[in-house]
Amino acid sequence: MRIALDNDWMKKDPFATIRFKLKPVDAVYLTNEELDCLIHKEISIERLRQVRDVFVFCCFTGLAFCDVKSLKREHISTDVNGITWIHKKRTKTKQMSTIFIIDAAKDLMKKYEKQPDLIEKSAILPVLNNQKMNAYLKEICTLCGINKPISTHTARHTFATTVALENNIPLEVVSKTLGHVTTQVHF
Repeated sequence: MRIALDNDWMKKDPFATIRFKLKPVDAVYLTNEELDCLIHKEISIERLRQVRDVFVFCCFTGLAFCDVKSLKREHISTDVNGITWIHKKRTKTKQMSTIFIIDAAKDLMKKYEKQPDLIEKSAILPVLNNQKMNAYLKEICTLCGINKPISTHTARHTFATTVALENNIPLEVVSKTLGHVTTQVHF
């Protein structure tokens, strides 16, 4: 609008008197029981197992969909103490993040480490597009008896709430792990 007004393509801003308000949204996350059910559910369909694995990996790392989709082998390292880390710039904020990888997430990475198409792409996990992931997550929730509108983003809320904060990880660490530039606390 500003460019159009500055170049006299428009004489008046049609949105000048409109004010938008953000409505608070309740973040959807999985409880410990729901996450445990999802992790241990026997799923016979390969595509659903893979989507579940990617989702659970995001629950354990706090990675956003776009970050797990672009996660490569070069982003993974093990330090001298044998601790495995993800070192990656976040897609949204371009901030470098360093994420500790817990054993359960390492197990998911190992599960796919010899998959030829992933080796060829240097990818860690078989990540589909976001639309398919979300559609398949709905199927998985039905199989698990979880009656919540989950999406790939739910994994980040699950990490923050169920995995991190319920295990007494400080809010500042959770915020940094999630790749937030500033810590915002809303009451």
